[in-house]
Amino acid sequence: MSVLTASFRPILLPSLGAGQAMGYLAMTATVFVWAAFALSTRMSDGAALAFADIALIRSLVPTLVFLPFLPARMGMIRRAGLRNCAIIAVGAGLPFFWLAVAGAAATSAAHVAALVAGTVPVSVALLLWLRHGERPSALGSLALVLILGGVALMVGPISGQAVIGGVAALLLASLCWGAFTLAVKRSGLDPLGCALVISLPSTVAIGVLLATGLAPTHWGAFTLAEAMPFILVQGILVSVLAVATYAFAIARLGSARCAALGSATPALAALMAIPVLQEQPDLGTWIAICVICIGVALSARASRGVV
Repeated sequence: MSVLTASFRPILLPSLGAGQAMGYLAMTATVFVWAAFALSTRMSDGAALAFADIALIRSLVPTLVFLPFLPARMGMIRRAGLRNCAIIAVGAGLPFFWLAVAGAAATSAAHVAALVAGTVPVSVALLLWLRHGERPSALGSLALVLILGGVALMVGPISGQAVIGGVAALLLASLCWGAFTLAVKRSGLDPLGCALVISLPSTVAIGVLLATGLAPTHWGAFTLAEAMPFILVQGILVSVLAVATYAFAIARLGSARCAALGSATPALAALMAIPVLQEQPDLGTWIAICVICIGVALSARASRGVV
C-alpha cells in the first residue's frame, strides 16, 4: 500500500507541499460555507428576525468565542495598522453584511453567490490596479472578461428599480470583500486576530444602533427555533469557521488564488438553493454560472504562483 501511495502521490498532488494542501482543504470548506451564507442571507428576507437581530447574531457569536484570545493578539492587531483593520472590519463586517442582505432581498441565492463571491477576482484585480497599477496577464484578463460576461448574462434580463438596486448592492459587497481579501494578506493577522477585528467593531456598532433605536428589532417576537438557522450558519459557520479557514487559506495560497477558487461558490449555491429554497434557476442563469466557472478556472490558472 505504501508503494502504491508513493507512486500515485505525484499525480494526485503534483506540486503541493503540506502547507498548500492544507490551504486548499481550508478553501474547500470555505466555499461550502459561503454557499450556505448565500442561502441564509436570502432566507433573511421575510424571516421572523429583523436585520439587526441577524446582524447581532452574526457578530456576537464570534465575539464571545474569540474574546478570550484578544489579549494575546493586541500586539498583532496594533502592528496590522489602523487602516488595514478598518478595511477588514468594513469589508467583512456589518457594512458588507448590510449590502449582502439588501441585495439578497431583491434577487436570489444564485445572484448572491454569483455577484458577491463570483466577482471577487474582478474586485481584487480592480483594487490592485487602482492601488498599485498592477495589470493582469493576458490569461488573467481573459478570465476576468469571461467572469464579467457571465455577470452580464445573469443581470441583463433584469428589470425593475428594486432588483437593479439589489444587483448594485451585491456588486458593492463584492468590492468590500475584495478589499478585505487584500487587507488580510497585508495585515499579517492570523485567523483569530482577523476574526476579532471583524466581530468586535460590528458588535459594538450594532449594539449602539439597537440601544439608540436607530435599528428596529424583533427581539422577543421570534422563537429559538426560528433563530437557530441564523445562529448555526451566520453565527458559527460563516463568522467563526469560514473566517478562520479563509484567513488560513490566504496565508497559504495567496489572495488572488483564494479569490479565484472562492468563485466556485455560485454553482454550489445555485444547486443547494433548489432543494432548500425551491429556487430553480432558469436556463440563462445556468449558462451565466457556467461562463463564470470557466472564467474562474482560467483565473485560478493565471494566479498560480501568486503569493
